[in-house]
Amino acid sequence: MENLPNCPECNSEYTYEDGNLLVCPECAHEWSADAAEKAEEANAVRDSNGNILTDGDTVTVIKDLKVKGYLTAIKLGTKVKNIRLIDGDLNAGHDIDCKIDGFGAMKLKSEFVKKI
Repeated sequence: MENLPNCPECNSEYTYEDGNLLVCPECAHEWSADAAEKAEEANAVRDSNGNILTDGDTVTVIKDLKVKGYLTAIKLGTKVKNIRLIDGDLNAGHDIDCKIDGFGAMKLKSEFVKKI
């Protein structure tokens, strides 16, 4: 049995294929399987080079980052292990939650890191 995605409208798990479309029997929503894959890929968090990031990845910082409340900045090339992806602050755009040696727990923007 195939593992089909849940309905994007009502999150029903009872979707089925009808030709090239996926159909939800509960809300009658129809969508393309290709569109579902593209939407999922578009929502992916990407680093400064365009690589898709996942939970548990190790990244490096690509520029010196000033941290409010600290005298020193996070230096270029600092390695950050075991990142966690979050939905992000709407205003600030932070989408990585991590712990950096010497600084503690903080949030970073994915545009300032690259995947190792």
